[in-house]
Amino acid sequence: MDEFWLHPRLGTATRDGQQPRHYLRALRHAVRTLDADPGWQQWWQGSGFRGCELGIVTEGRLDHLRPSADIRRVGDHLRANFTCALPPAGTGHDELAHRASTEVRTMFEVIREAMALPGLPPTPAPSAAPEGAGEGPVTARSLPSIPRELEPQGYLTLTQVQDFFG
Repeated sequence: MDEFWLHPRLGTATRDGQQPRHYLRALRHAVRTLDADPGWQQWWQGSGFRGCELGIVTEGRLDHLRPSADIRRVGDHLRANFTCALPPAGTGHDELAHRASTEVRTMFEVIREAMALPGLPPTPAPSAAPEGAGEGPVTARSLPSIPRELEPQGYLTLTQVQDFFG
């Protein structure tokens, strides 16, 4: 198996230009924790794919419908793009780690169901990202203004999720 089987692609849909840095760091750390876990590595080997490109788009004040996912084969990799809601402002690092770990596991539960894979292995205990952990690239796209009558929609459409990372 390659050094990494799980390749995170993080993005944020913003209206105010602000990126949720701490939550993005927590999500990246949760993904890297699964990537390094022997139980998860073994589970993924049974998928038939070399790797998984896991795209996660945080949506600012927008919420998302579950599951809002775009899952498809791209060569010998699985590409799965998901949306996730941001935690409330002021959420502590330990709670961010817990939320991120739960969110990533939920995404893999959707992948598991879509691919009819066996049950997920135990998730390693969530931990806060170490200080100085690399930020990594983040795709940031401002959402267009929404007409007032569509405001109650409150989530990215599947097309927007599919096209988010280009």
